[in-house]
Amino acid sequence: MSIKSFAAKIFASIVHNNTQKWVNSPVETQYKIFLSLVKQAQNTAFGQEHNFRSIKTHEDFVNNVPIRDYEALSPYIHRVIEGEENVLWKGKPVYFAKTSGTTSGAKYIPLTKESMPYHIKAARNAILEYIYETGNAEFVDGRMIFLQGSPILEEKKGIKFGRLSGIVAHYVPGYLQKNRLPSWQTNCIEDWETKVEAIVDETVNQDMSVISGIPSWVQMYFEKLKKKEQKPVGDIFPNFKLFIYGGVNFEPYRAKFEKLIGRKVPSIETFPASEGFFAYQDSQTEKGLLLLLDGGIFYEFVKANEFFDEHPKRYTIGEVELGVNYALIISTNAGLWGYNVGDTVQFISKKPYRIVVSGRIKHFISAFGEHVIAKEVETALEEAILGTDVQVNEFTVAPQITPDEGLPYHEWFIEFETKPENIEDFALKIDFALRKQNVYYDDLIAGKVLKPLVIKLVKKEGFQKYMKSIGKLGGQNKLPRLSNDRSIADKLQ
Repeated sequence: MSIKSFAAKIFASIVHNNTQKWVNSPVETQYKIFLSLVKQAQNTAFGQEHNFRSIKTHEDFVNNVPIRDYEALSPYIHRVIEGEENVLWKGKPVYFAKTSGTTSGAKYIPLTKESMPYHIKAARNAILEYIYETGNAEFVDGRMIFLQGSPILEEKKGIKFGRLSGIVAHYVPGYLQKNRLPSWQTNCIEDWETKVEAIVDETVNQDMSVISGIPSWVQMYFEKLKKKEQKPVGDIFPNFKLFIYGGVNFEPYRAKFEKLIGRKVPSIETFPASEGFFAYQDSQTEKGLLLLLDGGIFYEFVKANEFFDEHPKRYTIGEVELGVNYALIISTNAGLWGYNVGDTVQFISKKPYRIVVSGRIKHFISAFGEHVIAKEVETALEEAILGTDVQVNEFTVAPQITPDEGLPYHEWFIEFETKPENIEDFALKIDFALRKQNVYYDDLIAGKVLKPLVIKLVKKEGFQKYMKSIGKLGGQNKLPRLSNDRSIADKLQ
């Protein structure tokens, strides 16, 4: 055992013990963060306009601070971009993370000197919790790769702008720098396809032990590696021991990954966003992600089926129920207040508080009143694949409201790596699994309002070409699992 791996185990034990302190007092931890956030921001423009000095309870906060999405908060953000201080948080942000919005184009999310360390700490602790639980630390001696955006940052009014993953690249600890790939020069390549080719050339002869990134883009990297070397990724990198991912559900990709790698590799799921690092997988034996209640974020939860009501109830951590679909609302030490992240989550445990990401509050299908969410379509596909040789590269779902003939239906656009023998039978398996989960969808099928779903085959690399056509190839960009219209579907025809 190397000195580095031995030290990692000691550090992992310390971090785990510290984590258990707030895990065992979740409500108290969140209340302290709530009071601290309000107090620190009471003299900001936002704090003064929303009577922060008078806020003592969550009820006070609800009465003074409405739920806002990015569009509603953007007037404050633009004031900060233009150089004004003490608007949403004390002083000025250190960075703005540029991200792609689904309705607003580019979004600029503030990162402050108070919030930035939590992004780094959470990413580090996810790995340390894995080391603590499994005792596996040898991978820290090997090469590590993080597929991420360019670290080149712009600067305006004393604030630096860039992709979150590019910003984080500036915070890689010194003891990991010599083991980290790709090189700075390669990481700065903007064109994603060119960048992946360069990463392949740079890493193919290296001893990679940890690989991290959004599954769809890591898959692209693996495919190019395998094509270049004509052997599985696991043979190219015999010491590849840990895959770290976030952004999307890995299950639809798992079978394809295992085929590309040639074996199973342990993995850690994370839930990072420009707005905050919300959760990570803290156990290899328990399902779900540990919600980080001590990370400078105060959480509120709104039941998804009530979210679009005029005044939906906002629940705190001590009030949530298991198995309910909640929209995630945050207030942070970066100056986001009552902010609708756009993600929906479900709690699967309250001791500790573990969640699964169930989808996006704006990404659902309810063209006929069914309100089908991402978690349901992903689970349905997983059940249909179970026990078969079928492998899926990517998929998305949209309603077909006006078919040329017959009843309307849900149309599934799937790019298969290995197709089922009978597409119609496979579609019925998915449909059956979806009906089991969603009673509204089941009623519509049974009542002959909808006919069972239809699969539309997407050609190889069809989704990559679509993402490239809209300027969202690579990096942190993700394909929506489903839409309530045909804005994506019609471009896949």
